[in-house]
Amino acid sequence: PVLAIVNEVYFRNTQKVPDFPEGRRRLEEKIMQLQAPGLEPLKIADYGTRRRFSRAWHEEVLRVLCARLGTGERRSGSSRLEGQFAGTSNVLYAMKLGVTPLGTMAHEYLQACQALGPRLRDSQVFGFESWAREYRGDLGIALSDVYGMSAFLRDFDLYFCKLFDGARHDSGDPFTWGERLLEHYRINRVDPLTKTLIFSDALTIPRTIALFERFRGRCVLAFGIGTNLTNDLGYEPLQVVIKMTRCAGQPVAKLSDSPGKSMCDDEKYLAYLRQVFEIAPSN
Repeated sequence: PVLAIVNEVYFRNTQKVPDFPEGRRRLEEKIMQLQAPGLEPLKIADYGTRRRFSRAWHEEVLRVLCARLGTGERRSGSSRLEGQFAGTSNVLYAMKLGVTPLGTMAHEYLQACQALGPRLRDSQVFGFESWAREYRGDLGIALSDVYGMSAFLRDFDLYFCKLFDGARHDSGDPFTWGERLLEHYRINRVDPLTKTLIFSDALTIPRTIALFERFRGRCVLAFGIGTNLTNDLGYEPLQVVIKMTRCAGQPVAKLSDSPGKSMCDDEKYLAYLRQVFEIAPSN
């Protein structure tokens, strides 16, 4: 809520007369790209609450996506087709518009486990196990980038490969990430066709289509698009986030495969965390 408020107040004061016609033109262009022949199985979800231009614009975008892309199963002659708009991470709009609320575990959850788990090296495993006990099979997508992909794969063993429905990408090169994860499933004798790869890092429609083309038919795919859906009226979006830096009186950190996305305000703790998880400082 704080991030959404900061964004709306900022744009309310910097764009007194918003260029909504341009925003609608850009949204229409995105929809036309998604409706290209052969992309019918491609489904997107809205992950754009925190950096939206405004609440009113967010709702307009969602209503247009529901109407133009479709949200549920429908029939076309003898065929059954599913809509391309899978849902939204905004629970209020999911309720208002009758679409599915979607989301995965947050970085803060796994960060908190650094302070709440039994020991630091086991904090990621502790987080996955605690999540599975709590949700009993629901919300089965593991977040892969709190310690970087290499550390994730070391902990995401055969047990977790089978237990979780899939994983979410949020930093680093998404094509490399997808290939590494599919290979990891194969090494662990798990059929990738039974697992979901969710991409959600700064996606645009062209990038989404490129990822869909690379991985279609090799696994289940899902795409969460944020700022590019809810704040694309021709203005430079704010690059703002909120991440946990302390929990239970202790420092915590998020490492990342993308430069600039790591978060920690305690250099000694960060160095210790890198050592424990065997992460090179250049990451």
